[in-house]
Amino acid sequence: MEFDALIKTYQSRVENALDFWLPNADTHPQTLHEAMRYSAISNGKYMRPLLIYATGDSLGIARESLDGIACATEIIHAYSLIHDDLPAMDDDALRRGKPTCHVKFGEAMAILAGDALQALAFYVIAHDDKLTVDAKTRLKMIDVLSLSCGSRGMAGGQAIDLQSVGKTLDIAQLEDMHIHKTGALIRASVMLSAYAASDQPASILEHLDHYSKCVGLAFQIRDDILDVEGETAVIGKQQGADDALNKPTYPTLLGMAGAKARALELHEEAMQSLSHLDQRAEPLRMISRYIIDRVS
Repeated sequence: MEFDALIKTYQSRVENALDFWLPNADTHPQTLHEAMRYSAISNGKYMRPLLIYATGDSLGIARESLDGIACATEIIHAYSLIHDDLPAMDDDALRRGKPTCHVKFGEAMAILAGDALQALAFYVIAHDDKLTVDAKTRLKMIDVLSLSCGSRGMAGGQAIDLQSVGKTLDIAQLEDMHIHKTGALIRASVMLSAYAASDQPASILEHLDHYSKCVGLAFQIRDDILDVEGETAVIGKQQGADDALNKPTYPTLLGMAGAKARALELHEEAMQSLSHLDQRAEPLRMISRYIIDRVS
């Protein structure tokens, strides 16, 4: 299957899963559920679900058994974006080409929508009857996802980000921030899918874990590049926002050429990590390439 068609297949699956698990907008309390759906089903790239399905295809896992965890990771991502966009955080008014949740529904409702989405993600993993794993593995998945979005993952990375505004970081400090803020949930997405195949040898899990670390960091570098080179109408958020907030970024630290070279280096490292997998891992290889070439 061609890459674009495959991506649309993955995206369609997760959108259907989101529609199934998210409460209907007319369910009481209606405004909260409307805000949740507005933020979670919103023309995103669905990068984390894409990695889940691609990992599953690489390991021969039935896609229907992955719909729940694909939905859960996207819900976590949506909650994080709602909170990141708040005036107390990045104060963004545009996300995915439309007003951010707090602009449309107010700050208080946006906070509640983010809280409710985070809780829903774990409910999905706990209750998805198509996830064909034993209770021990399901608990491990909840453990992995909770760590990825907590103080030792995404929330911790955001805290570091807020404390780094206006400061000069070295490359190790910048990568540490983004390994937590962006990379942790991307890494969790790949590993959640891998854990759905209980018979995988430890060596394969290690290679997939390293792949996920590389693409997670490359994704953030490309985001930093697009903040400089991208167009607001294309990237779906305000171009130049990081510079306006005086945030440390890869282009600022390494220069634009250096940032692009680092992204390519990470892509090549990710490819090496997949060398132990057969042609079924081609979607993972194509996603890595897509991450460093994307324009939105």
